[in-house]
Amino acid sequence: MQDDDFSLFQSAVRGVRPISHDRADTGKPKTDRQRLNILRQAATVRTDAIKVDGLSDQFVIDVGAEDELYWARDGVQDGQMRKLKAGQVAFEGSLDLHGMTVEKARETLWAFFAEAARMEVRCVRVTHGKAARTDGKRPMIKSHVNTWLRQHPQVLGFTSCLAKHGGTGAVYVLLKRTMMEGRDED
Repeated sequence: MQDDDFSLFQSAVRGVRPISHDRADTGKPKTDRQRLNILRQAATVRTDAIKVDGLSDQFVIDVGAEDELYWARDGVQDGQMRKLKAGQVAFEGSLDLHGMTVEKARETLWAFFAEAARMEVRCVRVTHGKAARTDGKRPMIKSHVNTWLRQHPQVLGFTSCLAKHGGTGAVYVLLKRTMMEGRDED
């Protein structure tokens, strides 16, 4: 039987020549991750704008102390924004940014929205104040909040509050809600 197997093998490989190299072709060469990271860092354009969690200061929209703020993302219903402006959408959380540095305000606002999302909150109030700066320029935190809210993916719209809730020194913010099962939209 062994001779039979050997002769079958011999006839099966007749005319086959041994390969001259003993290394397998594994396809594309493995990516040199370290070199790739160095190239990425070299290609990165550095700007003076500070960016935390997607909230940029590169183009801050300056607003005056008494300016009313209003903005709605495309697709947000006018009726919903009218209710928000009239104070008819109850806010379920409030954040006061008075006296904070811009950096601290940005970090606090981001954390506040993360918590609001976790708790399925629909509307919050953010008090930014409207104090004029000592250099005579427009209110810094109010201007930054106005800019950041437009950038935050969770914000559907915002408007200055009624006088009893802070007036032009605060905004009602309408937030996206990831709907929990079995819960209907307002």
